Amino acid sequence: MSNRNGRGGTVMVTGASAGVGRAVAHEFARHGWNVGLIARGEAGLSGTIRDVERAGGRARAFAVDVADADAVSRAADALAQAFGGIDVWVNNAMVTIYAPVQETSPEEFRRATEVTYLGQVHGTLAALRHMVPRDRGTVVHIGSALAYRSIPLQATYCAAKAAVRGFVDSLRSELLHDGSRVRLTMIQLPAVNTPQFDWARSRLPRKLEPVPPIYQPEAIARHVYRAAHEAPRELWIGASAWKAIVGNMLIPGWIDGYLARHGYRGEMTSVQAQKNRPDNLYHPVDTDPGAHGRFDARSTAHVAAADPRWLKLGIAAALGVVAGTMLFATEAQGRSEGRSEARIPRRQSGR
Repeated sequence: MSNRNGRGGTVMVTGASAGVGRAVAHEFARHGWNVGLIARGEAGLSGTIRDVERAGGRARAFAVDVADADAVSRAADALAQAFGGIDVWVNNAMVTIYAPVQETSPEEFRRATEVTYLGQVHGTLAALRHMVPRDRGTVVHIGSALAYRSIPLQATYCAAKAAVRGFVDSLRSELLHDGSRVRLTMIQLPAVNTPQFDWARSRLPRKLEPVPPIYQPEAIARHVYRAAHEAPRELWIGASAWKAIVGNMLIPGWIDGYLARHGYRGEMTSVQAQKNRPDNLYHPVDTDPGAHGRFDARSTAHVAAADPRWLKLGIAAALGVVAGTMLFATEAQGRSEGRSEARIPRRQSGR
């Protein structure tokens, strides 16, 4: 993938014109990679090309909607031809709708699914066509803690991220069956300071905001670069993601109630929403906002990440201890009751 000092290699990043995708493109570029960029907005793509080249990388940009599988495939072919192959593919593109389920149309559900879920399927298929024959490469899937724990007002996004997780797990087993050395990794994100909160479609009465704590895109990008090299099965970024995922495993019903009481308020600021503002559901908001949203003052530049294997082992061990203790207590109580019954003299029957 790269030589010993980390330089070299070719990566394709979808959703590369802003937010996490733009920060990921810059992170690979500063390590000397060739960077392919897929996004719909021409202005954002032009800005990302400048970022990549200033950081020392070489860029190829493709104005492509990831919902178009053929266009994604053609972009992959062009990138591989330009740089001799594809070593890493980062599936990042997404759209969402902020609205209650009953105020979201079937067409909106379909569109969000085509981009946020099927866009990752299309990117993966395009990547595999180049990686499988070479028997090497890594596909990085940008997920979310919401792939495990859905929240109100974003059913389109939560469902799509959960679908990505199901797709990746199935494909991983198939690649293992085939003995392939192509690797898959999925990164579950916390809240990130990106421009999406100003161009996502919304029917909410107030301006959108991520649920704190909030992290800068560059903090996420460093972990994406790491995951491209180490390929953990999953990487959970930030304590808030860990809490949401593990909490949903242990107390999902309690979290349902908590989100019913607090979830709506947590996704909105106190500022009234702008009416009829443009959104990017079907067409790009063709500006160049950069990687950051409007939450710099509230965002953290560093964040820890964990391979959840160790968290899951710890949880399993703790649950095992609890279950063992309960079983021992139940058996001890049963033995005690048995001895008590044996000491009670049987009543004489008959007269």
